[in-house]
Amino acid sequence: MQTPGLIVAPLTPFTSDLTIDETSLKRQIDYVVNDCRATMVVAAGVETQEYTYLSMEQRKALIRSTVEMVGGRVPVMVGISHPSFKTSIELAHDAERLGAAAVQLLAPLRPFAGPPTQADLIAYFEAIGRETKLPITLYLNPGPGADVSIPDTIALAKLPCVQLIKESSRDLARASRLIVEIDRAGHARYFTTMQMLLATLMLGGSGATMPPPGSEIARHVIDAYMAKDYERAAEIQLQFAPFPSKWMHRGLAPTMKAAMNLIGIPSGEPYPPYAPLTRDEMAALAATLRGTVLAPRFKSAAAA
Repeated sequence: MQTPGLIVAPLTPFTSDLTIDETSLKRQIDYVVNDCRATMVVAAGVETQEYTYLSMEQRKALIRSTVEMVGGRVPVMVGISHPSFKTSIELAHDAERLGAAAVQLLAPLRPFAGPPTQADLIAYFEAIGRETKLPITLYLNPGPGADVSIPDTIALAKLPCVQLIKESSRDLARASRLIVEIDRAGHARYFTTMQMLLATLMLGGSGATMPPPGSEIARHVIDAYMAKDYERAAEIQLQFAPFPSKWMHRGLAPTMKAAMNLIGIPSGEPYPPYAPLTRDEMAALAATLRGTVLAPRFKSAAAA
């Protein structure tokens, strides 16, 4: 995969009967690959993809559809997170059969309460790593997963099976130390997220993971950075200051789906009972996005 890496997790569009909208998913994946120029696509791996609402059969169908729709244009990483290591192994084997390049695994909470110890986490990742030939991405997202300390993260990064890390925090102190002790030390490639992208690149990290349409803004940041136009890169990076944070009280998935709908790439509404943004919220979001590199999308959407 190229460096810097832009790993994109397409949103999951649902029909009115809460099945996956394959037509909308295909259009979104084409946008992610062709326009955002993702270096890797994530299938059913992060919370914005709402995969936890799906049955196992639906989750496997989403993974299969994503891999087929990407069609080998870029590598695909498959989410295999599950409290049971046996289920994660089952999903990893499916990913292998589908031709995935990697799997992504959330650092798990203990189902019987209490934070997992370093030994717990190492045992969990080693149990899965022994059963799959695919490199594992350690997914760090406190809340749905465990809040993994810096020492424990470094210990996990040193496992041979862990080759990438997806960091969801916006903590610069944490990220900068882990870039030094993990990525620059050669243990694993370290990826952050939208608000941390430019800082990550400048400190020597590998890139970022995010949903669309943040990924289109990120592509402009990366292109400016690679052209050594650091002033332009910083200017675009600041577009992540109001977006999506001003709407995060509604949740990331509803906000990003609303943004995608506004720029003319229908992505549906959040899985119920969670409500979409209100008309006033949509108007405010549209006004903000018109001040970003996404502005031309509004003209295209209006013309369509």
